[in-house]
Amino acid sequence: MSAGPNQQQIYENDAARYKRLVAAEDWQQRLLPAISDVVPLAGAMVVELGAGTGRLTRLLSPCVKKVHAFDRSGNMLHHARNHLLRQCPVNWSLAMADNRDLPLAHGCADIAIAGWSFGHSTVWNEKGWRAEVDRAVSEMQRVLRPGGTAIILETLGTGSETPQPPTATLAAFYRWLETERGYTRRWLRTDFRFASLEEARELLGFFFGEEFASQAPLSASCVLPECTGIWWRRVPD
Repeated sequence: MSAGPNQQQIYENDAARYKRLVAAEDWQQRLLPAISDVVPLAGAMVVELGAGTGRLTRLLSPCVKKVHAFDRSGNMLHHARNHLLRQCPVNWSLAMADNRDLPLAHGCADIAIAGWSFGHSTVWNEKGWRAEVDRAVSEMQRVLRPGGTAIILETLGTGSETPQPPTATLAAFYRWLETERGYTRRWLRTDFRFASLEEARELLGFFFGEEFASQAPLSASCVLPECTGIWWRRVPD
């Protein structure tokens, strides 16, 4: 999360570079095992909110029965579709929708997952984020069957080796999830690894701003620490 580039405009107009950035994250492939530790994936019907360029869709698709993925940016979904058609089994669907209003029936999914999507509301709507995120979290739970699991992934610090929420508002959002909505949290390292210093500076500057890119604690092998939080809550049977 950054106060530098306008990330809303990035999602609408520069999905290609955004896809390159997120492709560099979790180079050690820790995310899928961590999700699998939270909930079994085999045979699951999954609803994904804020799918973006399909990062989680591609990760989950080979492991589950089907993924119904939604995003409000048609540009992001265009890139997601092209990549999915090349690399994943055809057990997914993509459609435009707002996180707060999914075109789905009640109780249709075993897993509802949102990756790096809800936290943006705390940046784009600092005063009204609670009401906005509450609607989205409630929508996740609406589409879950009894016994289903809601999962939310968010950053706990880019360039940090241990969890450090990037903003006070994000920290407040995470506390709200845990204390008011009953979510459990764990965290893991999902470090970035770039092909070169030039690529790292380009992609980090594009998304986080040039100041962050110039100061980012990159290792000699162009690895940048990243902490990711996983919050989850099971719907009662």
